[in-house]
Formats: sequence, C-alpha cells, structure tokens
Amino acid sequence: MNMISLNAKDIAVPQLHAYLLGAVGPRPIAFASTINLKGEPNLAPFSFFNVFSANPPVAVFSPSRSGRTGSTKHTYDNVREVPEVVLNIVNYKMVQQMSLASSPYAKGVDEFVKAGFEKVKSDLIAPFRVKQSPVTLECKVTEIKELGQGGGAGNLVICEVLRLHISEDIIDEKGNIDQKKIDLVARMGGNWYCRASGNALFEIEKPITTCGIGIDQLPEPIRTSKVLSGNNLGLLASVEHIPEGIPEEARDFSSEGQFHHFLRELLDAGNQQDAWSWIHFYYQHNNEKKGA
Repeated sequence: MNMISLNAKDIAVPQLHAYLLGAVGPRPIAFASTINLKGEPNLAPFSFFNVFSANPPVAVFSPSRSGRTGSTKHTYDNVREVPEVVLNIVNYKMVQQMSLASSPYAKGVDEFVKAGFEKVKSDLIAPFRVKQSPVTLECKVTEIKELGQGGGAGNLVICEVLRLHISEDIIDEKGNIDQKKIDLVARMGGNWYCRASGNALFEIEKPITTCGIGIDQLPEPIRTSKVLSGNNLGLLASVEHIPEGIPEEARDFSSEGQFHHFLRELLDAGNQQDAWSWIHFYYQHNNEKKGA
C-alpha cells in the first residue's frame, strides 16, 4: 500500500493532534474528579489514560494544555493544589453526560451539577466519586510530569490507586469484571467513540506460558496463500504442536484456491482444529493422487 510519510515537527499542532488521535485508539477515558483548596469539585474526561502497573497499582492520565490558548486545565490546577483524584470509568449509559461535562465551563462551576451526576463521598480522599460509574478508583497523585509549555502539551499525572469501588452488577461468577456487562466506551478520532459490546467483543487466548509454532512452520502453500489473511495464519500458527486428525467427512475441491477460501471460513469462525484437520486431509489426499 502507498504511505504518506511526514515529519512530526513539520505538521501544525492541530493536524498532528488529529492524526495521533485518529490513529491511536480506541483510548480508555479517565473521567477525573478533583477538588481545589476552596473545596470546589471539578469533573472532566481525558482520553490520554491507562493503567501501567499492578504492584504498585498505578494509573496515568494527561490533562493537556489547551491547543488554542496554551492554558492548563482545571483538573491539572486542582491536582497541583490537592494531589488526589478519583478516576471514574465510563460506560455507555453515561457517555452523553460525560461528554457534557467536558464543556469549557468557567473555573468553579460544578460539572457534577451541570452533567447531572450524583456525588458519592470517597473513603480515603477528598474528591467525590461518580455514583453512576461502574468502577471508581480513589487515587493519590504521586508525580506530575510536564511535557511542554505550548498548546497541546501533555501533563502526565501519575497516580497510585488506593481503593477500588466496583458495581456488583458487572461481576461474573468467577468474581471478575464481566466484559459483556460493563459496556465500556472509548474515544476515537474527532467526534467518534467506540462501544465495547456485542460483536465488537472477541476473545484471543493469551500465550502466557505457551509458544506457538510460528508462521514460518506452516506448510508453504498455506504460508504463501493469497487468500488467507494474516489473522488466519496467526491463528493456525498459535498451536504448540501441529495437531493430528482428518475431518469426519471428506469432500473435493475444484482448486487449491477454493480450498483456501474454505479454510478462511473455518478460521474466521475460530475453528482452528477443524482447519488443521482439513489441511492434513487436503495435502495428504493430493499427494496420494500425485503418487497414483
């Protein structure tokens, strides 16, 4: 495919910002609740956010400077004054209210009131939790790292998670957060969001203690197929050992291309074992016909 290559320093900040946010996503949302020395609460979403450690539990988000004025966000000012924050996780039920809270209200305006969220007193820190959030993280701010002074510059707010509050409604039978129940949303580029539910969710077993055979070990006709996708090859190559077996019922294919399309259907449906059975059958059957 043809590529456009650009030097980051040659791109105007608004366009660079749009490229970065359009390419890097979906991004989780830190719906940050803070408070200033006057006791005035603030609530604002930031999509430069993630967790980076479990021991100690650390989350990082970035309330960047305004791209238009270069001024700092109220959230940034607040954690400078009171180094505590509640990170409220955003799900689909509250996404419109969350977006409303991102409006550029004047300093001192209570976004909890403007966006219709209910305050819940935190156990260990001063900022309030959002009652409607399925998961809230009470955090102390351990470090703030400024990345620049110009418009669009980030400010990394590094937080240690002190206490978690998790709705019982999203817990599965194993005591974990059910990814189908939490109904998370994430930011994309421009005005776009992503909802993590329904057909958007899919599972891939993690190779934590196992090593797949690798694409280099696949049969050459499969490895060089013009039909099978990289995902198809990756699924086939994720087995530790090439499985044995042939399909219960044989069938004929008019061409290798037709066979590869059939394989792709199996692999797109996640039927790795069946695909390997057909690979054994097809190439063994063809070799026998050539030998005859």
